[in-house]
Amino acid sequence: MLASLISQPASANGIDASINAAMQPITDAVAGFIFFEVSVFGAQLPLIVLWLIAASTFFTFYLKFLNLRGFKHAFELLRGDFSKSDHKGELSHFQALTTAVAGTVGIGNISSVAIIISLAGPGATFWLMLAGLLGMSTKFAECVLGVKYRKINPDGSISGGPMYYLEQGLKERNLAWLGKPMGYFYALAIVIGCMGIGNMFQSNQAFEQFVVVTGGESGFFADKGWLFGGMLACLVGVVIIGGIKSIARVTSRLVPFMALAYVLGS
Repeated sequence: MLASLISQPASANGIDASINAAMQPITDAVAGFIFFEVSVFGAQLPLIVLWLIAASTFFTFYLKFLNLRGFKHAFELLRGDFSKSDHKGELSHFQALTTAVAGTVGIGNISSVAIIISLAGPGATFWLMLAGLLGMSTKFAECVLGVKYRKINPDGSISGGPMYYLEQGLKERNLAWLGKPMGYFYALAIVIGCMGIGNMFQSNQAFEQFVVVTGGESGFFADKGWLFGGMLACLVGVVIIGGIKSIARVTSRLVPFMALAYVLGS
């Protein structure tokens, strides 16, 4: 989605337009690779979308619809019913939830939904709900693998994620030759992804709103997206430099208000 958005003609002025013009050939090439289409019953569909649908459907049936029957257990976890002081980990269940939601409410739930409905019409709402339902199973599988193959460092901190369980999980299946390069590739891809969908797009949307409330196209900040981005980077840096514990402390306080504002706004 990010690549297709950035590849649109730029309407900004000054340095912003120069950056957009320089990046457009790259984003066009990336978009063409990511959204490679195949023919399905006469319709052209991105292969990556079909793959995500297949994976989420498989996990939903394999886990016996845990995305529906697991709500009670999820609330029990949030209440701390299963928390013990001797359990290994750096975050509480609530902090883990709010940290995950912090990366979802916004780019995943607000901007994406608005863009999809504007492109496909109100009927897309049904498919959005279905995708969300099936996607819960994929998310659960990712989280379980992340915990199973996480690495506890000598200082007590914890490292984990797909780059770890791809390497270790496939190694257990005698596919170490495949797991390690896939882990490295994911680590590289997620860095690039964080720069794009995690930073550029969200900061761009924040900047657009900032321009509106500070004088619009005739205001001082209208062509100074780089300045706004620098200030935003400093604010974010204060939070993330402290590591996952610092991030969790902030998200556990902000996310409940974000979620409430999202529900009330919708």
